[in-house]
Amino acid sequence: MADEKKETPKSKAQEVKAEKDAAKQETKPAPQAEEPEKKETPPQVTEAKKDTKAEKAPKKKVTKGKKDEAKTEEQSPAASLSLDDDLPKPKIVKAKGSKNVIHGIVHILATFNNTLVSVSDARGNILGWSSSGKCGFRGSKKSTAYVAQVVAQDACRQAMAHGLKEVEVRMKGPGSGRESAVRAVQAIGLDVNSIRDVTPIPHNGCRLRKQRRV
Repeated sequence: MADEKKETPKSKAQEVKAEKDAAKQETKPAPQAEEPEKKETPPQVTEAKKDTKAEKAPKKKVTKGKKDEAKTEEQSPAASLSLDDDLPKPKIVKAKGSKNVIHGIVHILATFNNTLVSVSDARGNILGWSSSGKCGFRGSKKSTAYVAQVVAQDACRQAMAHGLKEVEVRMKGPGSGRESAVRAVQAIGLDVNSIRDVTPIPHNGCRLRKQRRV
């Protein structure tokens, strides 16, 4: 009987331990089940943030594009200094005191630093004139071929307001705007009958100036 009594408390202690171990095993997986739920919530938040960033991104790109277009528009006048035969024809409005001159002469003076164009009738009376400075160009741009086109069209527009249709071209000087000015006269719609070079050539007349020391 004594042996049976000693065995009973041992068995009860073992049962209590077994119950505690089972309770621990049941309680341990519970926090593991809760952890994935906590981990799942941040990705949804991050996806929402990514969507908001994706929506904001195109707006920034559009603003940059507008700035780039504005820069290109500002730089376009400087980049347009090139020879173009297809220049926009200026509007020709008939002058109030129109002289009704059909035939005229275009005088082109092309130097190394400037280009002057004046249009006159057969007697030499000026109908219109223009220069690179009058057209708004300054510095080294005044001697370019593109500026010569603009100057020639400006002078011819003034003369065409008086009814000018046919012209004779007289060129003078060694500048780079000689040929481009003639092209501009043809492009604006005037009929060029003849082209003459009237550059003065000395026949051992006056003494030359001293040579430069470079």
